[in-house]
Amino acid sequence: MGRSQESFNKKEVRNKKEKKRKEKEKRRLEKKETEKKSGLDDMIAYVDEFGRITDTPPDPDEKEEVKAEDIQVSVPPRDKSEDDDPIRKGVVTFFNDSKGYGFIRDLSSGNSVFVHANNLLEPIIENNVVEFEIMMGPKGPAATQVKLSK
Repeated sequence: MGRSQESFNKKEVRNKKEKKRKEKEKRRLEKKETEKKSGLDDMIAYVDEFGRITDTPPDPDEKEEVKAEDIQVSVPPRDKSEDDDPIRKGVVTFFNDSKGYGFIRDLSSGNSVFVHANNLLEPIIENNVVEFEIMMGPKGPAATQVKLSK
């Protein structure tokens, strides 16, 4: 079908698409011409002695020498004052007798500890105050040697 047989609507659509394409090309060329040439120096940021990010480099006169041997990389020793006694006290928050498991809230740390019926020395129910020891189970800490507190 030749262009002479195109409808007015088709001509309008074709003209709008052509105009849009030319405007887009013009914007792309303008952006390319006005684009600021940025170098590596514009992208570098510095951290000052207080941990703030700045764009000015540090003063070399204020540089402090540090020996590699003086840097300590380790975990600080843990205070074992509350962990000295292996026997803990807690409250049974949940216990399902038919399934044979439950949870004990440790009174000293407030953590919830899993307990299984195989680790009970005496039968327990919810809200009982119990004494227990903590051992690492397959999925985390678990209570063992569980008995009612006196």
